Order: sequence, then C-alpha cells, then structure tokens
Amino acid sequence: MVTSCKKELLSPVPQTSITDATAFDTPARVANQVNSMYAALKTGNLFGGRAQVAGDIRAEDFINETTNLVTGADVWQLNATGTSQNFVKNLWAAAYSTINQCNLFIDGMAAKGTSVVGAALSANYIGEARLIRAICYWELLQHYARPYADGNGSKPGVPLRLVGIKESGSSNLARSTVAEVYTQIIADLDFAETNLPSSYSSASLNTTRGHKNTAIAFKTRVYLGMQDYAKTIAEANKIVPQSTAPFSATTGVAHALQANIANVFASPYTTSESILSMPMSSTAGDNPGTQNQLGFYFVQNGSSLGSAEFSLNPSGIVGNAGWTAIDARRTALVFTNTTSGKKYLAKYKTGSPYTDWAPIIRYSEVLLNLAEALARTNSGVNAKALALLNAVRQRSDATTILAPADQASLIAAILLERRIEFLGEGLRNFDLMRLLQTIPAKGSIPAKPASESGYIWPISADELSLNSLMTDN
Repeated sequence: MVTSCKKELLSPVPQTSITDATAFDTPARVANQVNSMYAALKTGNLFGGRAQVAGDIRAEDFINETTNLVTGADVWQLNATGTSQNFVKNLWAAAYSTINQCNLFIDGMAAKGTSVVGAALSANYIGEARLIRAICYWELLQHYARPYADGNGSKPGVPLRLVGIKESGSSNLARSTVAEVYTQIIADLDFAETNLPSSYSSASLNTTRGHKNTAIAFKTRVYLGMQDYAKTIAEANKIVPQSTAPFSATTGVAHALQANIANVFASPYTTSESILSMPMSSTAGDNPGTQNQLGFYFVQNGSSLGSAEFSLNPSGIVGNAGWTAIDARRTALVFTNTTSGKKYLAKYKTGSPYTDWAPIIRYSEVLLNLAEALARTNSGVNAKALALLNAVRQRSDATTILAPADQASLIAAILLERRIEFLGEGLRNFDLMRLLQTIPAKGSIPAKPASESGYIWPISADELSLNSLMTDN
C-alpha cells in the first residue's frame, strides 16, 4: 500500500486538483482517490462525529442541556422532521456523497485504474471502497428504515445506488427493501474480506484503513442486527477462536482487549482493540469541524473543553446499580462537573479543535456480539458466552464476576454490558431498534414504542424533492 505520514492520517485535503478523466492515470492518483473515500467517511456529518452522536442521543442515556436544534435537540426529543438540516438532511447527504465517491472509484478502477495499479492492488482498493459503501448503507438503515425484525426485511429501505453519478438527471430511484439493502451490504463485506490485505505496515494504518478483520468484525454487527445469530457466530469465530479468555484474533491483525480501557481513547488511538477508527489532527480540514465533534457534544470540563450539549441521564445507565463504582469505565471515562453536579462522558478529552479519533468498531464489540449470539442460540447459560461477557466486564472491573442464573438473565447481562461499554459510541439506538424495543422515556420525553411514528427518521426533504420515485416514512 502507498503510505506516508500524511496519508496514514487520511488527510481530506486534496493533494492535487485533477479532473475525473485523469484521476486514475497514475498509481499516486489512484491512491489519492482511496484516501478521499476515507476522508468522506470521516466527515463531521458522518463518522467523524454525528453518526455516533445520533446513535446515542435518540436513546435514554443522555439528557439534552441546550435545546439547540443545530446539535440535535429534535433528535433527542424524537421529533426530527425531514427538513431538519443538521441531522436528518446532513447525515443522508453525507452518507450518499460517500457512497457516490465509492461508486465512482469502483467505476474508475474498471475503466482504467486496474490497468494502472495491477490486479492485486486494484482488488485491495476496491475492497476498501466496498467496505466503506457497506458501512454507509448500514448507517442509513439505522435511521431511515424499519428494523430488519419488522417484517423480516420486507419494509422499505433506502435507494440502493451502485453506479457513480457524475451529472444531474440521475436522481430518480425507488427504495429497495431493507432485506435487499442488507444483501448488498453483506455482498460488499464478503468481497472486502476476500480482497483486503490481512494487515498493513503500521498500527496507524491497521486502525484507520480496512483489512480482512475489519470486514469480518463489521459482519458480526450486521448479522446481529438481522437476528441471524448463526452467521454472527460463524463470522465472529474467525477472529475469536478461543473458548476461554484471553480472547484474541490469531489471523490478520492481532486484535485483543486492552488491559486498560482508557488507552483505547487516548493518543495514539492505535490499540489492538481499535479495529476501525477515524483519525483526526489539528491540521485545518482534518478534524470534524464546528459542532460536529464528539468531545463538543458529551463533555464540559472548564472553558476550553466541550459545550455540555448532553449530560448523562441520572436515570440511565450511569445510575444503574449493575455498573459498579470501581469500574474503570466509570472512574476513568465519566466525570462530575463540580459547578453543575452533573455527570458527563469523558471518552473524548481533547479540546478545540477536538482531535479525538472517532471509533467505528472495536474488538470488545465483536466479543459481545458473539456472546449475545451464543446466548440466544443455546439454552441455559452458555459457557463461552459467559466467558466473553466476563472478559469485557473484568477488563474494567476485576472484582466482579457475572454469574447469571439462566438464558434470559445472561442475555439481559450482555445487553446491559453493551450499554456500559459503548456509551457515547453510537450503538444504543441500534441495540434498541434491532430488537424492536421501546425507546425508553428520558427527562420530559415520553417513551417511543416501535409501532409509533417517529421510531425512525423521516426521509430527507432534499431527497424527496430531487427523487420523484422516493417515498417518505
């Protein structure tokens, strides 16, 4: 792979200004196109911050402090409209812009790029494009489509665009079903697993670019969301082959839990646990931008760090007795503001311009995905599922050994552990919706059952105005 200190940080700043006719003329230009796809994925409106924020603030573990529509007050209130610029419209636009970059790249490689870089490197690059495209389509389904469990994927999904758009007049495309979109996501991830490299030359690249284990890990999330627990297990076992702790990947990148959870969220952000994260730096254009940053949303500690948009709900997970006082995820990653007395998440600690790397998927998630799938497909208390659960818990709280008495208690313990472990990483809404669970009440906002309007977002008003075949939710 073509690397340098700047390319390792996936700089979104164009290296040159070239036309699409010459973008695939040299190996360096092709490599720049690859970097640009990652730059699109990590934009502030997508996985540079707002995708993770949206996945958490819809649920019950945060309280909105500012009533600012720019930073998601309507998302938190569960009344976002199709004209909501800052989340509904911008996330849709950012996701489809990134998908289009991937499609244009795939088209360009077929037309010229493969002959320039060779078949092997071309397959690697296209694998990265299809991985990024799959991640974007997965994110779209989480907000704009009914969960797979509602009708086994038969409900309207999103338009499945697989060819690059270079000019106007190509907007009309009907919605595919949820199942059809998931089928494409899995096809993209399968291709990525086959064609991506096993690893790269540095920890930075192993964390910020897709490799085989990245595709495998993401498949465990996708299959879990489809409630296909057998395939979740099959994929997870590829990188979690052990029956007992310590668990680690024995092929490709050597993923494993960090001994100290705080290391995952501290510089250099390239731990063995970090399967895919979006890197940030203080270079202009290489960070999420104003009011997109994870630290801006979730932290307030003095005048230079965060805006306290969302505090932790005292009645949410931070108030749950199952999350012990000595747990490192509480002692190191939650703090109390001494002025207000309110608790805030401290996973993202850097001040402006907020250079915390934005996590997309970690090895601990693969462990808990596997644990849940095993728990749901085996009666009683499955031994490996329990070992996986305790591996995650005891990494942060060595004094606690979880011992659920039956299958239902084991599943409940795993779901609780997910709320603790991934707080502020965007997975809570996913966990509620994939199981068609009611979004619990929070503050002044009533609960939202799966059957009610507003359980998912409306379609972006921009898409409805441009695409005559599009239907709203």
